[in-house]
Amino acid sequence: WPIASSRLLLYNLSIFIMRFSLIIVASLSTLASAWVVPPATIGRGRTTALAMAIDYNDPVVAEEFAAVQLLSYDDVEEELLQTGIKSPPTMSEMDLKLMLVEVRLQFSGKLKKDEKKVKPTTFSSKFEEAMFTKPVFEEYYNKLKDKGDHNSMNVAAEYVNDPAGAEVRYGKDYKGVIRVVKKALTAPPPVKSCTIQFSGFPANMGEDATKMTLSALGAIEEFECQESDELPILTGKVTFEDIESAKKAVEQYNGMDMGMGTQIEMISV
Repeated sequence: WPIASSRLLLYNLSIFIMRFSLIIVASLSTLASAWVVPPATIGRGRTTALAMAIDYNDPVVAEEFAAVQLLSYDDVEEELLQTGIKSPPTMSEMDLKLMLVEVRLQFSGKLKKDEKKVKPTTFSSKFEEAMFTKPVFEEYYNKLKDKGDHNSMNVAAEYVNDPAGAEVRYGKDYKGVIRVVKKALTAPPPVKSCTIQFSGFPANMGEDATKMTLSALGAIEEFECQESDELPILTGKVTFEDIESAKKAVEQYNGMDMGMGTQIEMISV
């Protein structure tokens, strides 16, 4: 009898230990899951500077901004998707709302079309950079926007940001759009006058050497040049005697890599 009683006691004790262990494991699992950051919130706290040519002191803009502020992150993301814009996963909630404000104003016609864009010193995406530095692409994208072709706009933007991925996703159904985008990204800026605004020549070239370099392409009527306050480069404006010389300057120097992480930019004005 004492032996049987001891065995029964050991059996009950083992059951108790097993149950207690399960309780501990379950508690630890719950505690661990409480510290896991939900995937949907990853990246929302990061800030991406957006350079938008919008005056938030404008009552119309302020009213739209106030309306967007009431929306949740998911609501904003969904509305952007409906317009053909896929929000970057690393964009913060505030930047996403600012983007929606601009999109709403553009599609409603409330955004002033003659408002001059301010070129940022850094770009948040390859698409944004192309809209500032590839005038042929910008012109094509704006045509799509004027027609309300949101799907083609999305394809164009995605191709600039991720060419290989866009080819896989849209290469069959949007072959024509991708072909035009490829051509637009490599096309030289259109030259519509004899005057060219330039930037990117090394500062150590100096004004005289820069003028001599450009005069080799054709006679110059006017020339002005100064060193940039932000980078060791020269910026300025040159007016040739004829438009053919201006075209040569753009074809030869626009996009040329000067080996300092910058490229020469030649824009007809």
